[in-house]
Amino acid sequence: MKLLGPLAAVLLSTAPFQCASEPDPNRAIADSAPRSLWLLSERFAEQGDEDARRGTLGYLIERYPSSRYARRAEQVLGGTGAAGADGD
Repeated sequence: MKLLGPLAAVLLSTAPFQCASEPDPNRAIADSAPRSLWLLSERFAEQGDEDARRGTLGYLIERYPSSRYARRAEQVLGGTGAAGADGD
């Protein structure tokens, strides 16, 4: 048990070095899954598979309801348009 104190101090002292790099602003990590689902739905639309598109958009809305892609999916499923994959 006496070893836990020094071990914890060593581990905590290295914590700042674990996150030393800045995040890449060109990678939107928070949007990666919703964006991928959106792009997949667009591919289904290009292939003429409307059932797969609607299913993918429904899953996107269910799984990521607060994403901007969910709002776009709701517009498509609601019949209000909103096409285009990269209108960020």
